[in-house]
Amino acid sequence: MSETATVSSRISDSFWRRPTILLLLLVTPPLLWLGIVYLGSLFALLAQSFFSIDEFTGLVRYEFTLKTYAELFRASNFDILVRTIVMASAVTIASAIIAFPIAYYAARYAKGRWKAVFYLGIMLPLWSSYLVKVYSWKLILAKEGILNWLFETLHLSWILQAYLAIPVVGGNSLSVSWTGTFLVFVYVWLPFMILPVQAALERVPPSMLEASGDLGASSSQTLRHVILPLALPGIIAGSIFTFSLTMGDYIIPQIVGTSARMIGQAVYQFQGTAGNIPLAAAFAVVPIFVMGIYLTLAKRAGAFDAL
Repeated sequence: MSETATVSSRISDSFWRRPTILLLLLVTPPLLWLGIVYLGSLFALLAQSFFSIDEFTGLVRYEFTLKTYAELFRASNFDILVRTIVMASAVTIASAIIAFPIAYYAARYAKGRWKAVFYLGIMLPLWSSYLVKVYSWKLILAKEGILNWLFETLHLSWILQAYLAIPVVGGNSLSVSWTGTFLVFVYVWLPFMILPVQAALERVPPSMLEASGDLGASSSQTLRHVILPLALPGIIAGSIFTFSLTMGDYIIPQIVGTSARMIGQAVYQFQGTAGNIPLAAAFAVVPIFVMGIYLTLAKRAGAFDAL
C-alpha cells in the first residue's frame, strides 16, 4: 500500500472514531460564511444607521445618534414607508387569494402528467430573466400595449379610462400607475406563494376531509375549519417571500409605476446618488424590523408548527 493510501486510511479511521470532528469540519465553512459575511454585513448596516450626515460637509459623522431614525418620520420619508408596507400587504393578500385555488387543484386533483404540467407552468416563469419579465409587462400595460388594444377591440376603453382617472391607483396608463406596479409584483412573486401552499395542502389527509363530511360539515365549513387552518403554514411561508421581496425590490417600481418611491428605491438612491449611507441603512433596517415582528406573531399563532 502506498504512503498516500496509508495516510488517507488513517484520516478516514480517525473521522470514523470521532464523528464530532467530521461534523465540525463540515459545518464550520457555512457557519463562517453565515456569521462573517451575512450577519457581519447586517451588523455593519445596523451600525451605519446610528451615524448621521454632517449638513455642511456632507460627510458621515461617526457618532452614536438616533437622528437618522428620526428622519424616517419626516413626511416625505414616512410616506415611503407607508406606501411600501401597503403595497407589500396588498401583493401578499392578492397572491394568497390567487394561489390557493391553483394550489388546491394541484394538490387534490392533478395526477400524473397534469401534475408535471402544473409544476412546469409554475416554474417556467422563474427560469426566464427577471428584467425581461418586467419590461414585457411594461409593454403589455403601456398605452400602445396589448391590454389597451383588447379594451379598444371590446369597446370597453371607457372602463379603463374611468379606472385610470381614479386618484392614487390610476394614471396616464397602467404602466405608469400603482395598479401596474401591483400587477407586476403579483405576477413575479406568485410562484413563491403557490409552491408552499401546494406543499401544505398535499399534507392534508383525505380521510380528514371525509370525516368532516361524515360529521355533517358543508363544503364551505370544511374549507373554513379544516383546509384553511391546515394550509396556514404554507400561506405563512409563502407570505414571507412575497412580503419581504416586495418591500426590498427597487427594480419593478423603477420600471413600472409612478415616480413615487418605495423603500428599495430609497435605499438605492440614498446610498448611491445622494451619498447618505446612514439614512439608506436606516431605511434598510425597516424591512428587517417589520419582518421580525411578522415572524414573531406568526410563530406565536403556531403557523410554523406544521412546517
